[in-house]
Amino acid sequence: MKELLYEFVSYVVQLVGDLGYLGIFILMTIESSFIPFPSEIILIPAGYHVFKGEMNAVLVVLAGVCGSLLGAYINYFLSLYLGRGFILKYGKYFFLKEDQFRKLEEAFLRHGAFATFVGRLIFGIRQWISVPAGLSKMPLVTFSLLTALGAGIWVIILVALGYILGEGQESKESVKLIGYWLLAVVAIMTVAYFYWWTPKKRNACK
Repeated sequence: MKELLYEFVSYVVQLVGDLGYLGIFILMTIESSFIPFPSEIILIPAGYHVFKGEMNAVLVVLAGVCGSLLGAYINYFLSLYLGRGFILKYGKYFFLKEDQFRKLEEAFLRHGAFATFVGRLIFGIRQWISVPAGLSKMPLVTFSLLTALGAGIWVIILVALGYILGEGQESKESVKLIGYWLLAVVAIMTVAYFYWWTPKKRNACK
């Protein structure tokens, strides 16, 4: 199991290194749009490359934030122009089921701009928080600033994590450690996702 994890993470680390900054930008755009793709797999290995001196930290963060912002714009403008009816009818084909959309919309209406910022930090919600923002016609400048701020925090955390994991470790041990942290981050974000939604479910039952 450990060897399989090592081989998988080694492949991902190599892939991120080969793709470079443009690859990070494209993958983060995909991650922030309606195609589910875990940013942890992109950014933690990128942080490891920063530690090794193979990438520049500022350029990695910029590529990650700009990609996140472009992906968020895709969802924002699609929601703005296609409307709520389209999302309710066809959202399930893009991994956004009706009940999930309604909970997301409720959270946005309850928390407003704060939801746009915090939503960028929660697994399973990051990309979809742009949908109610577009439907509500949130001012683009406000949306851009909050999205960039939330995405920036998330990108910096993951890149820093990849960097820290690389410090003082042998190459193979670092890759294994990155793999364990990837799993841990995904697990933590999954718990955060359910914590975000559970109170809404309870309130709905009252």
